[in-house]
Amino acid sequence: MATAPSVSYSMTVRLEVPASGTSVSQLTSAVEASGGSVTGLDVTASGHEKLRIDVTIAATSTSHADEIVEKLRGVEGVVLGKVSDRTFLMHLGGKIEMASKHPIRNRDDLSMIYTPGVARVCMAIAENPEDARRLTIKRNTVAVVTDGSAVLGLGNIGPMAAMPVMEGKAALFKRFADIDAWPICLDTQDTDEIVSIVKAIAPGFAGINLEDISAPRCFEIEARLREALDIPVFHDDQHGTAIVVLASLTNALRVVGKSIGDVRVVMSGAGAAGTAILKLLIAAGVKHAVVADIHGVVHAGREDLVSADAPGAGGAALRWIADNTNPEGVTGTLKEAVVGADVFIGVSAPNVLNGDDVAAMAEGSIVFALANPDPEVEPSIARQTAAVVATGRSDFPNQINNVLVFPGVFRGLLDAQSRTVNTEMMLAAASALADVVTEDELNPNYIIPSVFNDKVAGAVAGAVRTAAKAAGATVTGPTSA
Repeated sequence: MATAPSVSYSMTVRLEVPASGTSVSQLTSAVEASGGSVTGLDVTASGHEKLRIDVTIAATSTSHADEIVEKLRGVEGVVLGKVSDRTFLMHLGGKIEMASKHPIRNRDDLSMIYTPGVARVCMAIAENPEDARRLTIKRNTVAVVTDGSAVLGLGNIGPMAAMPVMEGKAALFKRFADIDAWPICLDTQDTDEIVSIVKAIAPGFAGINLEDISAPRCFEIEARLREALDIPVFHDDQHGTAIVVLASLTNALRVVGKSIGDVRVVMSGAGAAGTAILKLLIAAGVKHAVVADIHGVVHAGREDLVSADAPGAGGAALRWIADNTNPEGVTGTLKEAVVGADVFIGVSAPNVLNGDDVAAMAEGSIVFALANPDPEVEPSIARQTAAVVATGRSDFPNQINNVLVFPGVFRGLLDAQSRTVNTEMMLAAASALADVVTEDELNPNYIIPSVFNDKVAGAVAGAVRTAAKAAGATVTGPTSA
């Protein structure tokens, strides 16, 4: 799929050009002729003979950026200087830092912040461990834990290469919910070791955000940690995605005038995100769901699911899908299953459907093609016949983005001093997120608010906080205030 120039592939090129003549217009034309976009042009030095210009350019990929630079090099009279990748510059030295909340100006400050005064605080916590939530960073701190085994669309790149993503996640926690989050990148992909390590570091945190851990290990890791810890454990790739999808579907159904209990939903993808989406949709009232994976529609009679000993057996998650979906006993391929469906949700692979497949869906169909960067079906083609289309991308309307959810969810959990996170809290988060879009705002191209809508995090946090307290999942005692 051809993509538009993006700030993700933005660079600044320093050039020297003649002070007179047409060199400036030539270099702008060269960029545009190469498919790039000039987003800034700044004169940084000027003389009678020469100008020094910093040109900021958006490209579509790293190789495209290289092509543009070569075209600029060929413009007559232009001398190419330094080329800076703006994204890499933003990552120099990392994207987050620790800062003290109190100045250390003199001996008195030092005595209270550190020794000897700190000993009294330590002993207070030793006598009442719950005081750690009141007297340390624990009350507002989340660990972002990964093993680097399933990073974005990059796959198993390991913990070191995963660090920039985890730093970014921590920065988003701070920006949207004022939560202090710390990247914890583990140099192991052994399930037992990961569980053991997270249990060991848990005393310093009020919540655990699991991130980019491959299926099916992520299911077991999350389940075991939820059982072992007295703080909420949230796998954002599963549950963050599920909450945003449910909120988006709620509003999409409002647009087309259909009920969640009546629609037929077809999903492509039975991995971590797909399974979590499915479970939350069922909890929200979906009764007619069909799931397809790489082997076709999931059903109880499928050869790889008949016996636990069968080659390629689907495992517990796939068996759960077979036992809890497809009440009509649909078999065959995804393309066959989607005929007549009201809703398609894709969390799988690019281009698994085409325009004819979308046209074969029911009147007023809803298409969520969330594979990134290339969706399951070209959004502009899907929009020709579908009533509502959403993607995971920022260059189309209705972006389904987890940043709409995880800051507010954890803000609510931390404010409630919740010991866990459950389905009711996630349903509450989805409902609150959907309600941010008012009836006056709702339309086929606006079913979900912008990530920069300042109402989002507060609405989600408030709903989660209320649900946590209603569930009796909060800390009680003198530190609850």
